[in-house]
Amino acid sequence: MAVSFHSKPTMRKQMLSLAALAALVASPASLAADPVTDAMQVAYAPYRAALFRTNGKSVPESQQAMAQAKATWQTLVERYAVKPPAPYDRDSDFAATLAKVSKVYEQASAEINDGKLKEAHATLEAARDLMADLRHRNQVVTYSDHMNAYHAEMEHLLDDGTKWLAEPQGALKLLAQAGVMEHLAKRLRSEAPAALRSDGEFSAGLQAVEASVAALKSAAMAQDTAAIKDALPKLKAPYSKLFLKFG
Repeated sequence: MAVSFHSKPTMRKQMLSLAALAALVASPASLAADPVTDAMQVAYAPYRAALFRTNGKSVPESQQAMAQAKATWQTLVERYAVKPPAPYDRDSDFAATLAKVSKVYEQASAEINDGKLKEAHATLEAARDLMADLRHRNQVVTYSDHMNAYHAEMEHLLDDGTKWLAEPQGALKLLAQAGVMEHLAKRLRSEAPAALRSDGEFSAGLQAVEASVAALKSAAMAQDTAAIKDALPKLKAPYSKLFLKFG
């Protein structure tokens, strides 16, 4: 079911909103040494915006963010799919991976047009893994990989943490996982490029992430079930804000 725009003022408002979001996610993180990774990092900003929008409730805003993500990705595909430069030139699956990301975007677009934002958000998560795997198998590491490592463990904790509390010594299991999160948060700080370390907004965002982990760890150490249940869902918001602009 396609969603139409109701009026020109509404459309202008949505376009301004999208422009503001694009400015928000245009982070100053340093670029890589090769043009493909640089292009992927540029394309990653509108991708993050699409993830953010599909985690909300506005179909039109999600459509616009998705359209921008698709357009930026298509530019990368057209420029590099046939003949990528090093280090991707020896990757026999390079073009196929780019095509898989494009397919994810097409599926997410269809879901957005049907008003299925939750499904589209879940679909888009696959693109993050495809891009990360592409870099990994070509020995390319970016700051996004450290953000992704934190995200993976955070999602594991959010999915299973409450269940662990019902198990024997569940609080201790949570404490161990909080230790993992603490380590990965430290990596977010130690691996941040110089441009991010000197950015006050990044520093404040990272401090909020670290504080959310510290609150969970403190609750788990005290084996305080109520405090743990309060701290668990509070992990997501500070990470999401940091990822949106700097991920």
